[in-house]
Amino acid sequence: MKHKILFISALLISSSFCSANSCIPANAESYTMGDINGDAIIDSRDASLVLRYYAVTSAGINGRFSAEQMLASDVNKDNMTDARDASLILGYYAYSSAGGNLSIDEYISGTHETLPDIHIDSPLCRSAALFCADTQTMLYADKIHEKTAPASITKLLTASTALHYLSPETVVTVGSELSLVHPNSSLCLIQQGHKLKLFDLLTGMLLPSGNDAAYTVAVTTARTVSRNTAMSDAEAVQYFCGLMNDFAKNIGMKNSHFASPEGWDSPDTYTTAADLVKLAEYAFSVPEIREITGTYQKKVYFVSGENITWTNTNNLINPNSVYYCSDAVGMKTGSTEDAGNCLIAAFVNNGKTYFSVVVGCADNTDRYELTRKIHNIISYNFSAESTYL
Repeated sequence: MKHKILFISALLISSSFCSANSCIPANAESYTMGDINGDAIIDSRDASLVLRYYAVTSAGINGRFSAEQMLASDVNKDNMTDARDASLILGYYAYSSAGGNLSIDEYISGTHETLPDIHIDSPLCRSAALFCADTQTMLYADKIHEKTAPASITKLLTASTALHYLSPETVVTVGSELSLVHPNSSLCLIQQGHKLKLFDLLTGMLLPSGNDAAYTVAVTTARTVSRNTAMSDAEAVQYFCGLMNDFAKNIGMKNSHFASPEGWDSPDTYTTAADLVKLAEYAFSVPEIREITGTYQKKVYFVSGENITWTNTNNLINPNSVYYCSDAVGMKTGSTEDAGNCLIAAFVNNGKTYFSVVVGCADNTDRYELTRKIHNIISYNFSAESTYL
């Protein structure tokens, strides 16, 4: 019934889209970036057309954009027409309405200087970023395209991939895949034979950062998607990593690759801070991940009768920690030899959502000290936008 409602809604949107689109010249020989309806004005009507196109194509319906419209709508030049483009068009409309005289290309490319020259020298890190999701603005960038190991931040992608294919109510049985967990891993202490809902399993993976949970999530998802219950544990993990990498590309992570569900150090597991911003933005849009990562501590009751209390490794949401931040609303820590100490943090301040990324810090305290300094940037009253990822 739910799928039928979504399909009917998409058809209605498609109908209104065609109506709104009817004034656009069918044989336009040129285009202006952001001007979807060809009226020589870039405004909310253009953003609305992009959103409608994204809605109907996401439902498998032809969006009916011409070749020129496709070029005009891809304002961030990522070869996709989606909500990000609509958001940028709206941002430019607000900017130009306030008297801004840059072209939309200049506005998006960040050739204008709107932010002070900020650089945080200490604590040291490999790379760091601060991104405002509401304005699609990068407020701080320090070597964000440098390759790095992701450590347990990978689990945000693992959770996102699993929830793309499975219901959070799916009952999962813990199995022999626990033998694949590396020694000295962080664990949530599930055991073979335990039965629990996927939502609760993800809680064990994201709060105490259980590598054991990550392998059970991977194997369960792989066997369900492949419909091959006879798949070995190792084969299932490999299959799931394929799903992860495809999913990462689909959400815009262009310079990342993952060879395990928990982010164990490997030459085949790498990412960038720029890509981690995209992961953070997507993961935060998933209600289950947003709820779990924003929880400090939770007692979980298994379907098989056991119970356990898990505590979040993220000190920003620990009310007893010196690093507690009232703006912080979740996300994920990570630590390995190659990755150093890492942290993705989500903040909500004055109604806007921000994501900070810190990777490659020397120790646990450094990642929190650096994140707090980056968080201070939010307090600046920036009136314009900077470079879009």
